[in-house]
Amino acid sequence: MRSSGFIGLVVVVAAGGYLYTSQLKEVVPGGNAPATTVSVTGVRNDLLAMANAQRRYLVSHSAYASLDELRSDGDIHVPSRPDFVYSIDADNSHFTITATYIGPDPKAPKRIRVDDSMTITSD
Repeated sequence: MRSSGFIGLVVVVAAGGYLYTSQLKEVVPGGNAPATTVSVTGVRNDLLAMANAQRRYLVSHSAYASLDELRSDGDIHVPSRPDFVYSIDADNSHFTITATYIGPDPKAPKRIRVDDSMTITSD
């Protein structure tokens, strides 16, 4: 009786582990390279921080900032990441901040964007 309960427990844990790892592969951005996954997560955080800085800049300047203006404003430090290059397309009423991937991981998203709606997209 005890051995069948133990075998059942092992089967359930194995099935749960398999489902967990298969779901994790779908959720983790940037493929299987852990360094890329960490970098992509950092970039998403950077983009949200820069988007919030854009909102603050709009309040004080009545327009959105270019990347150079955002850097010189001093409200936020625009980070530098070795595998990504940031750019901003902005006018008086809209902005899009793009992080373009230049690293070696073929599974990494090529571009990650945030716009004035605070929506992050990637391709």
